[in-house]
Amino acid sequence: MNSQEWEQAVPQAITGDVLWKVKAYRLALFAADLGWRDVTKLAQNKRTVDLSNQLYRSLGSISANIAEGYSRNSNKDRARFYEYALGSARESRDWYYKGRHILGEIVTAPRLNLTTETIRLLLVMVPDQRRQTLKEEIVVYETVME
Repeated sequence: MNSQEWEQAVPQAITGDVLWKVKAYRLALFAADLGWRDVTKLAQNKRTVDLSNQLYRSLGSISANIAEGYSRNSNKDRARFYEYALGSARESRDWYYKGRHILGEIVTAPRLNLTTETIRLLLVMVPDQRRQTLKEEIVVYETVME
């Protein structure tokens, strides 16, 4: 299944939300859906059960943190959650690399590309939010003692 076919199958409850316009979010949801099959395959091998759990957790964390960050009203808070998503995307890529012996190159290569693309988008989103952070003006506070 490619991302366009997948997007057509996503419920309107998700696609109707303004968050759907964030490409990194769409890619993260797609990666999590694809990852379900991969995690299931990794869980069947007793040597990679723990790896499958880590992969499942990290893939789900990417879109969850993007959604959480998007819901924040301060750019500083958004940037923080986007950084968490970035960490989870990097972690997912790492777990995919470690699972490549079980999953095979035909599965692993596109997953590495998908997580790398998500990382690239987040590497733009985080500093963009940081630049927009409202800075407090320097004010001299005086107290009058009577």
